Amino acid sequence: MSQLESVQRVAKTRSRKAGIGLRVGVIVYLVTLVILPILVIVWDGLREGLDEFWHQISLPIAWHALKLTFLTSGLMVVVNVIMGTLIAYVLVRYDFGGKRLLNAVIDLPLAIPTLVTGVMLVILYGPQQVLGAWLKDALGLSIIFAPPGIVLALLFITLPFVVRSVQPVLQNLDRVQEDAAATLGASRWMIFRRIVLPALLPAILSGALLSFSRAIGEFGSVVIVAGNIPLYSQTAAVYVFGEVESENRLGASAVSLVLILVSFTLMLLVNRVQKAMHK
Repeated sequence: MSQLESVQRVAKTRSRKAGIGLRVGVIVYLVTLVILPILVIVWDGLREGLDEFWHQISLPIAWHALKLTFLTSGLMVVVNVIMGTLIAYVLVRYDFGGKRLLNAVIDLPLAIPTLVTGVMLVILYGPQQVLGAWLKDALGLSIIFAPPGIVLALLFITLPFVVRSVQPVLQNLDRVQEDAAATLGASRWMIFRRIVLPALLPAILSGALLSFSRAIGEFGSVVIVAGNIPLYSQTAAVYVFGEVESENRLGASAVSLVLILVSFTLMLLVNRVQKAMHK
């Protein structure tokens, strides 16, 4: 064996050992940080059996909190899909003053602590504030300490998800078909509906699923704007916090497990959608 072959073999051995060590380190880190806590909450939520698990999540307060969480998150997704897609379209297809600033503002909700988001909304829409009082008197609409405040908070914190999912796809979209349709007399709406929108659907779906998954676990802003009123404005995350404070760990774990299962299912769907987008 030549000296060069010997050096190459040693280098490969070292590279293989380094690769194994790196993989083991990554796996240990993920198991410790993510998988182990999830397994613990699964065990804790099911430690009394499926009957007790169902009993805990079917309690009127817990069941209402879960329904309110999914309802408000669903309403948020509908609005977010429409407005997020329109915002992405405007940012990509139009040039105007302040466009860079507006593009930067889109990511701001990710940087602002969610508790601060709740405080901002209370200051703006609170029943003692000018706008909140006007909405209550003129329209009979209560925003703060009511379900509409939850939807508003969720819209704020999840704004970037649909926009940032759709924006890069729209930027890379080939406009040859659009130009051809325009020369044939198609209206802008028809071009968008028949050509642009079908190409954006996977990205829109991915952003919608990410928004919903993020929303169902939101606590900071919701606990401020919702008022934590059982059977009215108490969401699942706030209910879990209350059960922990009440030392009902089983109830907290059972509802937490439902949220984890829903989030995990949504993440699997997001991964499948993103894989389909890159084929």
